[in-house]
Amino acid sequence: MERIYLDHAATSPVHPKVIQVLTETMQNHYGNPSSIHYFGRDARQVVDQAREFIAKSIHANFDEIIFTSGGTEADNLALIGVARGMADKGKHIITTAVEHHAVLHTCEFLEKEGFEVTYLPVDETGRISVEELKKALRDDTILVSIMFANNEVGTLQPIREVGELLTNHQAVFHTDAVQAYGLADIDVQDLHIDLLSVSSHKINGPKGVGFLYVRDGVRLIPTVHGGEQERKRRAGTENVASIAAFAKAVEISQKTKPEKYAFYHKLKQLLIETLKKEGVEFSINGTLEQSLPHVVNLSFPGTNVEAMLVNLDLEGIAASSGSACTAGSVDPSHVLRAMFGSQSDRLTNSIRFSFGINNTEDQILQAAAIISKIVKRLTKQ
Repeated sequence: MERIYLDHAATSPVHPKVIQVLTETMQNHYGNPSSIHYFGRDARQVVDQAREFIAKSIHANFDEIIFTSGGTEADNLALIGVARGMADKGKHIITTAVEHHAVLHTCEFLEKEGFEVTYLPVDETGRISVEELKKALRDDTILVSIMFANNEVGTLQPIREVGELLTNHQAVFHTDAVQAYGLADIDVQDLHIDLLSVSSHKINGPKGVGFLYVRDGVRLIPTVHGGEQERKRRAGTENVASIAAFAKAVEISQKTKPEKYAFYHKLKQLLIETLKKEGVEFSINGTLEQSLPHVVNLSFPGTNVEAMLVNLDLEGIAASSGSACTAGSVDPSHVLRAMFGSQSDRLTNSIRFSFGINNTEDQILQAAAIISKIVKRLTKQ
């Protein structure tokens, strides 16, 4: 049985060239970047080269990149660091109801510290209203965190409009770009983004490394204390090998972005059209027009998400009910709840499929046939 991996939004396989850089760096550049001897300077050069390349990928400056352990730490550092750093200017934060839990749970933590958080609603496509954001803005708003694209349904947010809205406001603008980076065009200058979170393992890099972009001049209080690494903003010896491998993954993703975007979009259309031909009843959660090309979330009336996932796995298909961070939970998706309400059947019958570098058109056709067979069997029952 061929196993077909359609859960790349949860994590992606590490690219062979990235693995090569990872192992070579472990073998040849093992010094501590903070050491002043040759081995330390050698490791520092590896980190600096990676930082320079990654900064250019989003049109940022070298010193504006902070390496972290991944997207979750980057989100935490952005929100907690800025909230504490700007607390003298206000204690109001704005985010959305469909953010990743790395943002939502951090906002809940900040509420316990005395900050007030406004959670913007979304429409049935998963997008916020810029007008609603404008109404929610206050003189004491210090931080606005709007994800670039949703990890469960793929919906792109109006990032440019948000950035423009905040240009004359004291609030700094953070976006979780973990799912979008590598496929969406991101220019932090053009989009007026002040902070941006990224994770390596979503773009065929190693797990356990990511970065936070922090615009020069943004006040940020460190959340990890120790040494003076990352210009005193994030203590801890840098993960040199993973950082080098991350940079290689970025290099590959940047070079192949146009062709990957077109190919993933084609796979999404192929899956949808094949399911229609098979006579399967389903609805798309989100929007095809304003979404990432590699993520599609489908509602199958008359089915149950747990039964669907188990049956798909037995047939060799790896998919998800949404965020991988809650994959072990049967709790309904907070994203779908925000989009359709707590009583909607979509909360219990929706599956996310997400595509990546190893997928082929033949795999999608095969997967669609299996999905059709399972849905028809479950709906008959």
